[in-house]
Amino acid sequence: MGITIGLPFYNAEDYLELAIKSVFAQTYQEWELILIDDGSSDNSLAIAKSINDPRVRVYSDGKNKKLAARLNEIVQLAKYDYLARMDADDLMATNRIKTQMDLLLNNPEIDMVSTGTISIANDLTYIGARSMSTTTISFNDLLFKRKSPLHASIVSRTDWFKRNFYNESLKIAQDYDLWLRASKNNDFKVQIISDLFYYYREENNATTTKILAAYKNERDMFKKYSENQYYKLWVKSQLKSLAVKIIAFFNKEDILLKRRSENNINESDRDTYLKELHIIQNIQLPTF
Repeated sequence: MGITIGLPFYNAEDYLELAIKSVFAQTYQEWELILIDDGSSDNSLAIAKSINDPRVRVYSDGKNKKLAARLNEIVQLAKYDYLARMDADDLMATNRIKTQMDLLLNNPEIDMVSTGTISIANDLTYIGARSMSTTTISFNDLLFKRKSPLHASIVSRTDWFKRNFYNESLKIAQDYDLWLRASKNNDFKVQIISDLFYYYREENNATTTKILAAYKNERDMFKKYSENQYYKLWVKSQLKSLAVKIIAFFNKEDILLKRRSENNINESDRDTYLKELHIIQNIQLPTF
């Protein structure tokens, strides 16, 4: 059973090759990899085009349509019934795809599987981890952020994404909007497993600008979806925005990075990550 791995990229020359290596390192090898350029001005497209493997397809139209549009395009381009997300600056454990595919194949009532996450810095340093295990996520769980899948760790049935498109007008927090909208329509059958299979570069995302933009977008979503709970959620979001601004004022942005993962460093998790990283780094990509 094949799976499409969708990897959109924009000016990711420092990270893209290693992300691709983590695809080739998968124990599950019946995949196609769609690399879709979003108008990069660096060497990213050349790196993508250098891969010589019939399973790899590269698309580029020279335009900068932003992430949501590219993710929707990947759904239409996918040739397989299963679809995996991945960001260009991230990595994934070698057993990620096999584990999530097995769960979907053995549980036809589930549309999506998400995993736990190891947070890493741009230099690949282990920062921490976050994970949970659940088979039920309610609309209120999403609304109050008690439970939520990590967007890029998702493996899904492709048909689910054909029913539930990303909102292309959103430049950030597109995934949160999608989860809320799908859940509101009773079409959000997702399982989260605790395995730490996705390696997420937090440093590129835990910035003051991005976090404040995400909070602003979420307030719009609360107004759209939350009905009588809007004001409670709006106040909470405003207080979080204020806290971020105070942190930025005192030049303590590193707090924003650390708060995204568990404070305690798990030595076993870090050792496993380093072993996986070694395997990925030593993959030899087939190139022209």
